Amino acid sequence: WAVTRGMEKGYFARREFSFTLRDDIYVRYQSFERPQDLEKELQKACPYKVDIGAVYSHRPSQHNTLRSGAFQAQEKELVFDVDMTDYDDVRGCCSSAEICSKCWTLMTIAIRILDRALVEDLGVQHRLWVYSGRRGVHCWVCDDTVRKWSSSLRSSIVDYLSLVKGGADTVKKVHLSDPVHPFISKSLRLVEEYFEQYALLGQDILGCRESWDKVLALVPEHILLPGSSCLSLRLGEGLAAVGKSRVRRWGGQEQEIMLQFCFPRLDGNVSKGLNHLLKSPFSVHPKTGRISVPIDIQRLEQFDPFAVPTISSLCRELDEANDEDKDKENEEDPESRRRVRDYKRTSLAPYVRVFECFVEDMERARRGELLRRSDLQGDF
Repeated sequence: WAVTRGMEKGYFARREFSFTLRDDIYVRYQSFERPQDLEKELQKACPYKVDIGAVYSHRPSQHNTLRSGAFQAQEKELVFDVDMTDYDDVRGCCSSAEICSKCWTLMTIAIRILDRALVEDLGVQHRLWVYSGRRGVHCWVCDDTVRKWSSSLRSSIVDYLSLVKGGADTVKKVHLSDPVHPFISKSLRLVEEYFEQYALLGQDILGCRESWDKVLALVPEHILLPGSSCLSLRLGEGLAAVGKSRVRRWGGQEQEIMLQFCFPRLDGNVSKGLNHLLKSPFSVHPKTGRISVPIDIQRLEQFDPFAVPTISSLCRELDEANDEDKDKENEEDPESRRRVRDYKRTSLAPYVRVFECFVEDMERARRGELLRRSDLQGDF
């Protein structure tokens, strides 16, 4: 409820929450008068997963009692979902829900490209990047104006940020126009920073006949001249040269290959619809036990999805902290210990601090906007 503080009365009560319970029982259109009521219901129901939906015209819990068409989604954060499974055609280290440190570089690239575009191209200010807990990342854009964007505007933003297009049967999924759009050229510069280490070395995309055949399939036939020798070596040199000198050699073919391997792949449906749900930050992923934690993009390169807390590790840390309390029972004032929130005694604390900083930035911006409006009214 980061965007709830300072909002009009009843705002929180019109927000939809969805619970996934034991045996995949899915409960939508829940709403609560206050955050404290949500907290009590979480403790009572112990859901396996919590999803957050839109703010509606009426309380979601009353949607069945309203006349047809009266219940409408009015606003929602603009959200993005980047899932590693969408990169299966360009990563050889893992597939499906599996991830490793090699392919996690794709998520780092995606965050850097999308975050730069959101801030510099679209003027967005408040973004919260969150690890999904398993194989991807989510972004919550919470600016006041953005939350009120229509579905058509959200669709336009998704189209703007999408470059890799085509299903599993499409071989070549990136086609650049001339001149290249500034968004793409800036994205390419970011890709160039990672491409050699990630693709040529980490994924070894030219390491065997099968893998470099896939790369050559992206190159037009008229470029592959008969009799050319050591084609895979020449292709590798050409791709590496782009990252070092940014020279256009084959009419931009190297750039298209690099972008096909590394450019962000969005689940557009998650972003376009106001009534689409997205998993709440700090949820526990039911498959991995990992916590869906916020990512500090100032330390993006250091983020390790395998080092985030799990529900088991948090329980163990709390048990150890309680054991320490018992040992110090006669040395400390018990009242002072109770004032320390439990999460601050665990490895979850730094991630909560990232979230708190995000909320504090939003509150400062909102107070500044209220002061600005007040000053403008005073001028009249």
